[in-house]
Amino acid sequence: MNRTPVLFSLLLSSLLLPACGVKAGDSCKGSSYTCSSEKEALECRGQVWRTLPCRGAAGCSESGNSINCDMNGNGAGDACAASAEGRGLCTADGQAVLECRMGVLVQVKTCRVCTMDSTRVTCQQ
Repeated sequence: MNRTPVLFSLLLSSLLLPACGVKAGDSCKGSSYTCSSEKEALECRGQVWRTLPCRGAAGCSESGNSINCDMNGNGAGDACAASAEGRGLCTADGQAVLECRMGVLVQVKTCRVCTMDSTRVTCQQ
């Protein structure tokens, strides 16, 4: 049984900015996040807004000073936040582990069964 840190639902704590008028590719400053739709967040990274898919059932939501982006259902090649670097999650079919590397989800393991709880990804091979 192999365990890796879990990224069940990405909680992005930072200064919230209103999504009104902000879109991917626009310039920005600092490191902030916002929801641009129910299934998409934007992250200010490298002074440019970039899209972060939130394909999980909870989608993208704002609460207080946090953005919650449910990444369950995201796949290899999808963008991931700087705050998620090195963290993992199971693929939607439960057959592999994805890890956030350099801003992109990369498949790092194949599993017979992949499961997650609030703190761990478990890959049974």
